Amino acid sequence: METLLDVISVKTREDYTLELTFENGEKRIFDMKPFFDKKPFVKLLNSPLFFKASVQYGTVVWPGNIDIAPETLWVLSVPGLT
Repeated sequence: METLLDVISVKTREDYTLELTFENGEKRIFDMKPFFDKKPFVKLLNSPLFFKASVQYGTVVWPGNIDIAPETLWVLSVPGLT
């Protein structure tokens, strides 16, 4: 079983990607665009709300009780930002 890694920092980017740092020190890029046609993420598209992302409980959250599972962030992100 793969170890679940917490997100320890997030930075939003203008292209709707997230710069993530995980607890193992790895920095990765996660593209949010494929999620914008799904609830509740549709609320983040073309909204200043997207840029209010923060880290709570080891994952990325937004105001309005929107969050995304840390395992999704890990599996679907790509290495980047050395």
